[in-house]
Amino acid sequence: MGFKIGIVGATGAVGRTMLEVLEKSSVPVSELRLFASERSAGQILTFRGADVRVETLTQEAMREGFDYLLFSAGADVSRRYAPIAAEVGTTVIDNSSAFRMVPEIPLVVPEINGHLLKGYRGIVANPNCSTIQMVLALYKVHDKYQLHEIFVSTYQAVSGAGHKAIVEYERQLSGDDSHSVFVRQIAHNVIPLIGDLKDDISQEEWKMINETKKILNSKALAVFPTTVRVPVRIGHSESVIARTLFPIMSKEDLIETIASGEDVVVHDDIVTPLEVAGDDYVHVSRVRLFDAQTFGLWVVADNLRVGAATNAVRILKQHSELNNPTVEREVEEVERR
Repeated sequence: MGFKIGIVGATGAVGRTMLEVLEKSSVPVSELRLFASERSAGQILTFRGADVRVETLTQEAMREGFDYLLFSAGADVSRRYAPIAAEVGTTVIDNSSAFRMVPEIPLVVPEINGHLLKGYRGIVANPNCSTIQMVLALYKVHDKYQLHEIFVSTYQAVSGAGHKAIVEYERQLSGDDSHSVFVRQIAHNVIPLIGDLKDDISQEEWKMINETKKILNSKALAVFPTTVRVPVRIGHSESVIARTLFPIMSKEDLIETIASGEDVVVHDDIVTPLEVAGDDYVHVSRVRLFDAQTFGLWVVADNLRVGAATNAVRILKQHSELNNPTVEREVEEVERR
């Protein structure tokens, strides 16, 4: 027994990472289909030792019905194709911004609010990469001390803007200073703007504000982000200053509380993006307790994995376990081997 699974946007940076994470997971797969634009169709990718040909994304294919479809092809593609798949009973896990703030669609980080998946069918939204790693570092503190304000500056890798951004970055490293993906040259530079501005706040910043409130289920929580693109290939970093409503007992208790979060690792020494590329954890260092209700963190994670592909596959796995006990037993058997 296994699932019929498809990946939409399979040839992109996140799509390829989804394939890699799914391949190494314990999710049973009976059939895998890969979809991309007509330009990318025909490429051959491998999955668990077998070659899989990339198909052109069509409405007809979406109407076939899958157990799960992982989407990572941009908001426009998701808006056009994801509802078609959902209408025929497919559970869609969408990595774009298209459905994140739709009230009836769950925005899920499984470690935090995976319970929302029980009994649910339809589209599930995968949060923004910078939001995911921040809330994973903070959610246990919120549970215990109730977060009141978050001030965050991000240092986001070029891979967060897709494959074309990586190509542009590498070309600039070779001496070509032209740019089209970013508003300025990114090599040897930092750009304090990600996305268009609305009311002086960038798209990326609005995502962190609104998504954090929805995931933590706290409309009163104030989030003040500055999102910055930096010349790093893989791995987002964040400087977080947060305030709580209730006093924190001690720095030791703060560290223990953060470390109790699932898939979170707290370090005594500093951690940088270069050291975490390729793993599936959120890494926290530079923990500081400024006063009883104010603390600081340095948070690093692989944006293609933790911030996108890994979270999507974790959603798939948790959804299957919550809604199909037979599959849960099969997954447990695979993990024991």
